[in-house]
Amino acid sequence: MVQILILAQLIVSISVIVVWVFRRDNIDIEFKLYKLSNLTKNIIGALKISLATMLILGIWYSELLLISSLSMAFLMLCAQYFHFRVKNPFHKYIPSLLLLTLSLLIAYLQSEL
Repeated sequence: MVQILILAQLIVSISVIVVWVFRRDNIDIEFKLYKLSNLTKNIIGALKISLATMLILGIWYSELLLISSLSMAFLMLCAQYFHFRVKNPFHKYIPSLLLLTLSLLIAYLQSEL
């Protein structure tokens, strides 16, 4: 169970960091489509990268896992809302839906340990 927890933490963290650091052009396009400001985009980006870092640190400091995984799940739920609001095709929902599911799995597994 611990291996699944760590794998989920790494998948969520690495995915978020790759998207927000190396695929920033896609983020810029999406936030314009959602009609959200650059300030909002930068705040969300900083939050997601911070939470991703906390998830990685949670491998060694388990007390960080519950708050970081539930916060990440909330941000992914918000992403689902914005995909729905602009009527994106279903394939656009899949990444944030998977990360939402994994974030909730992390919170659940942490609470079971």
